[in-house]
Amino acid sequence: MDAGKAAHHCVVLDADGKRRLSRRVDNDETALLKLIADVLELGDGDPVTWAIDLNAGGAALMIALLTDNGQRLLYIPGRTVHHASGSYRGDGKSDAKDAFVIADQARMRRDLEPIHRGDEIAVDLRILTSRRLDLAADRTRTINRMRAQMLEYFPALERAFDYKTSKAALVLLTQYQTPAALRRVGKNRLATWLKNRKVRNSQLVASTAVEAAEAQHTAVTGEKLAATVVTKPAREVIALDEEIAETDALIEGRFRDHPHAEVILSMPGLGHVLGAEFIAHTGGDLSVFASADRLAGVAGLAPVPKDSGRISGNMRRPRRYCRRLLRVFYMSAMVAARSCPVSRAFYERKRAEGKGHKQAIIALARRRLNVLWALIRDGRTFELTAPELPMALG
Repeated sequence: MDAGKAAHHCVVLDADGKRRLSRRVDNDETALLKLIADVLELGDGDPVTWAIDLNAGGAALMIALLTDNGQRLLYIPGRTVHHASGSYRGDGKSDAKDAFVIADQARMRRDLEPIHRGDEIAVDLRILTSRRLDLAADRTRTINRMRAQMLEYFPALERAFDYKTSKAALVLLTQYQTPAALRRVGKNRLATWLKNRKVRNSQLVASTAVEAAEAQHTAVTGEKLAATVVTKPAREVIALDEEIAETDALIEGRFRDHPHAEVILSMPGLGHVLGAEFIAHTGGDLSVFASADRLAGVAGLAPVPKDSGRISGNMRRPRRYCRRLLRVFYMSAMVAARSCPVSRAFYERKRAEGKGHKQAIIALARRRLNVLWALIRDGRTFELTAPELPMALG
């Protein structure tokens, strides 16, 4: 199946590679069920292996129908299909050719991963964490656009606050955006206005804002319109912060329903957001990875050899890996290196061996992955004083 948004293309091959069916089918339940029935009829009672180049998005309905009907379904990444297409006759590209390549690769290869129906909690967490990532990206873009606009007419106020962390500065911009307006309201009245809106450190914020206004008495051309434009992104960031907080609450509640939540939260550096991302991108079932080494490869924490001729021992980071999983282990390792004595000792030992900061963090992340794997496998929580744990940190 070459999956698409509105329609998929299906090519069926027999064991000898002979084409038995080629059909474009709408991404609709009735049409897909008819396709499944027709393909099974072609199989004449023999088992059928399905393969698809997407594991989410537009392919979700097809995957659900196949798994619900007990069909064996393999996942072939789009990059793999793209590279494999070069070894087939013809330079052209079409959905029919891509579907043929997918079917032929599934017929010949034995290293493709089967797709299992996702754990309901894991699917919910994938939706919620993806939404949170989008909100965080929107927040960053909005702040950057707002600061760029402020820089054009009021640079002193633009550099006076860290708008990524200061809610008080955002509240200020919803009403006062120009030097003249800030000078006119004055420190005391501004502090009172901020305090009435439950802004902490209102006196300090008011003093800093009025001080910035006193540093600029020139009105830049377009200041009035620019100030009006700045108000809207400031309100948007406040609204985004509220939605992110609501999403975090949903993530935490759903994450704590998962049977591995207690084990994951016991690891230093792993909170409910990173823990939820771990569940979301592993499917909540580590048995599909077979070993910690396999999980490390998927997370981009296991180097791959790049040897050729007389060159050996040349290890590089893999090009294909789950970047969200790498982020989980890298970010949690950075936190643990500061807050966990055992992780900090491991990090400092790697630095003493001559490794850079990034290399030491990656090495720590790899070690922590081994520990988390063992803890989930054994159903145990992390303890700093656990010498009996065979893969304990340090």
